Amino acid sequence: MKIAIVNGPNLNLVGKREKDVYGTESFESFIANLDQQFNGIELVYLQSNVEGELINFLHALNEQKDVAGILLNPGGYTHTSIALADAVAGIDIPTIEIHMTNIFAREDFRHVSYVGRAAIGSISGFGMESYLLGVLKLLNK
Repeated sequence: MKIAIVNGPNLNLVGKREKDVYGTESFESFIANLDQQFNGIELVYLQSNVEGELINFLHALNEQKDVAGILLNPGGYTHTSIALADAVAGIDIPTIEIHMTNIFAREDFRHVSYVGRAAIGSISGFGMESYLLGVLKLLNK
C-alpha cells in the first residue's frame, strides 16, 4: 500500500524559511521519521514549485492501483489554482488537503481554498504533525 505526500511551492524551504512559522526541521528529515513510524506503508513523496508537475503527478498516481490516499499541501496554489483543484476532483484517490499552519489564522486571502473543496477533508495548523494526522486518517478511513 502506498500513501503519496505531495507538496507544492516553497515547501522545499521548510526548515530554512520563516522558522518561527514552519520550524527548523527539514521536510526530508521529517518524512524519513514518518517512514520509520509506518513500516509496511510505502510513502511516495514529491515536492514541486511547478503547478503542472503537481497535476501530472496526481494524474500518474491515479493510474496506479495501490495508492490508498494522497496528502496534498498545495502551498500558495491552495488559494489560486482551479487547475489543481480540478486535478484532485478528477482522480479516484482520496485526497486530504494538508497545511502546516492554520490558514484561517493568517491573511484573509489564505482563508479561501479551491483545493479543499475537491478534497475529502483538510488538516491544518499542527505543523509537521498535520501530515502524521493525515496518514492516520487514511489508514483508518
